Amino acid sequence: MRGRGCGFPVSLLVCVWASVAAAVEVPVPSGQPVSLNEVLLDTAPGELWVRFRFIAPHIARETGLVSYEQAGPDMDALCQDVALPYLDHHEIEAARVVISLSDQRLPFGSKDRTATQFFEAYRPENEACIWEEF
Repeated sequence: MRGRGCGFPVSLLVCVWASVAAAVEVPVPSGQPVSLNEVLLDTAPGELWVRFRFIAPHIARETGLVSYEQAGPDMDALCQDVALPYLDHHEIEAARVVISLSDQRLPFGSKDRTATQFFEAYRPENEACIWEEF
């Protein structure tokens, strides 16, 4: 595994995708504004899970314009169009890819009752993202 700016702590590796600034929107099927917040490499589940954390303000519980059903295809597209090229570029062999959308920036693992978050997990296989039910 290689990449500029990658740290290697024991249970959680953190790499921020330097080529995509948080302010840069990533196109998704719903048309909602989505930007990459961070990429986390997590070995805590006993295998490598790569977590792509995106900010999607339009999923907000009270004022949101995009439902979970509408965001599902967005998460599929983010896995296929962002996560897989990232894994390939950084030569990372991940057991799972997790795509998360949050209406606000939150530290990884924190809980905030005011935040809305959607998650999906995928198995990268044969240049495709295979949805994995939690």
